[in-house]
Amino acid sequence: MGSEAKKAKVYINGRLIGFHPDPVKLTKEIIARRRESKVSEQVNVAFHEDTNEVYINTDAGRVQRPLLVVENGKPTITEDIVKQVKEGKLIWNDVVEQGYIEYLDSEEEENALIAATEDQLTKEHTHLEIDGAVILSVVSSMIPYLEHNMAGKALHGAKMFKQAQGFGAANFKLRTDTEGYLLHYPQKSLVKTKTMDMIGLNERPQIQNFVVAIMPYYGFNILDAVIMNRGAIERGLARSSYFRTYESSENRYPGGQIDRFEIPHEDTVGHLGEDAYKKLGEDGLIQLETYVNESDVIVGKTSPPRFLEEINEFGVVQEKRREASITIRKGKAGHVDKVFVTEADSGNKLIKIKLRSERIPALGDKFSSRHGQKGVVGLIVPEEDMPFTPDGIKPDLILNPHSIPSRMTIGHLLEMLAGKAAAMKGIQIDGTPFGGVNEDEIEKMLETSGFKKNGKEVFYDGTTGQRMKGEIFTGMVSYRRLFHMTAHKMQGRARGPVQILTRQPTEGKEKEGGLRFGEMEGETLVGHGAAMLLQEKFIDDSDKVTMWVSETAGVIGFEDQLRKTKRVLEANDSKIYPVEMSYGFKLLLDELKALGVYPKLKLDDKV
Repeated sequence: MGSEAKKAKVYINGRLIGFHPDPVKLTKEIIARRRESKVSEQVNVAFHEDTNEVYINTDAGRVQRPLLVVENGKPTITEDIVKQVKEGKLIWNDVVEQGYIEYLDSEEEENALIAATEDQLTKEHTHLEIDGAVILSVVSSMIPYLEHNMAGKALHGAKMFKQAQGFGAANFKLRTDTEGYLLHYPQKSLVKTKTMDMIGLNERPQIQNFVVAIMPYYGFNILDAVIMNRGAIERGLARSSYFRTYESSENRYPGGQIDRFEIPHEDTVGHLGEDAYKKLGEDGLIQLETYVNESDVIVGKTSPPRFLEEINEFGVVQEKRREASITIRKGKAGHVDKVFVTEADSGNKLIKIKLRSERIPALGDKFSSRHGQKGVVGLIVPEEDMPFTPDGIKPDLILNPHSIPSRMTIGHLLEMLAGKAAAMKGIQIDGTPFGGVNEDEIEKMLETSGFKKNGKEVFYDGTTGQRMKGEIFTGMVSYRRLFHMTAHKMQGRARGPVQILTRQPTEGKEKEGGLRFGEMEGETLVGHGAAMLLQEKFIDDSDKVTMWVSETAGVIGFEDQLRKTKRVLEANDSKIYPVEMSYGFKLLLDELKALGVYPKLKLDDKV
């Protein structure tokens, strides 16, 4: 047993499979065989000296990243190999198979010493970074000057790539996605990264280059709010289209019955009135480029009756068809962009109708730079009131200065400088993380273009015409319009539908639901001592009900319609009183009874 204790435990994917007397030799041997392609490059091995355990990982879902192999303080890859790769004689997989590059996961990386650049290499180093940007994911490495940002903000910026409106697909006219967005005038980024070139982001752009000034503006860009120039918006800045697709098919039913696309006849069950169908063509479908709003039908459709025979007063079987038309969703009015008539898999007629609506930037719409500096529009200022430089330049967007220091997004400031230089030189500047055009070169470009190298400029107040005290940092930065828009989030309700079970208001915008006044909101009213407002929100505005309660039995009774009295089943007493309560509470009492618990109410005079 003594010798067994010294042996290292060997785990594969977390399962103990045996012991080994020389774990260091085992680890080195597995790594050597992997470099000779005798073991898959997806196998990783790590020896934990403190616990005397060897972990071998081969399971799916691990994140691995490529690194150059270093031996005796020098990378094993030679100039000759690099030359062959450049000439196309060798491909990436060849270099991996020959053991010059290997993939490490997070566990094996713990046992590696990785140099960032070749001049940092020592005898102790085991690996070398291929390039600084390779540390990052595809999405993260598209953020210019990322190495100057705080990690959390880089993640925020990366997260919003997928929320940006842009030119998502070249065949957008033929697509029938449920939802889609199209930015009207997308632009190439003035400050790009190598990854953007590799994935062809400029061929599917999702940004516009905004002139941004960092300054307060009468408190309208408080916190994260941004201020936009109405003149720029009127010239097409950040405008987009929103597409929504609706579909319907002629279903077949047992007995040979089928749905029909048509303008429903006025004796159809559930007929919506003549006005609802006035925009339909003879075939029951909406016409192209027609403007439709919430009350309009876009597909006229009738379904057969639920029961086969309905005999009228003359003894003739008459089919009373039911209304089954498609109307558009709440708050999504627009123009009919496309009507597709085709067949479903089952062979039935299938209709897809695509609606298009223009989305002009409005108060509350969300914008973000690539550095996680997100904010909503707080004010849209008439162009004549915007601050301006002696050259007459007016910013498209004004950003609050307080959004920079605490978030430490220096990459945003560098992109503004680089964007300004790129605009003056008419070039794209490389801002690849760990290897882009550096600050000194950008400053030289600005100076040769006649600007201050620090990016600051004199500004005049647009409302008074007076020169502003101090200088304002201004430049160009690529901004994204995100799909969070006020038009899609506006919601309000006075009265409306309630749930059948609890009689409380429905949930969600589509169901005309209310906004939930939850436990935390209730606690704020308790803290304020606003008892009547608490009562109003939780009872009166929700599911208030008056029930008859017996004073002696303490249970809920009912109105006996036959005897014209109020009574309870448990006791025949006359002391029965109306009590206001939440229907949810009454439901709780009923559910307790179903569990065999017998709750009783004690009545007292209402204060």
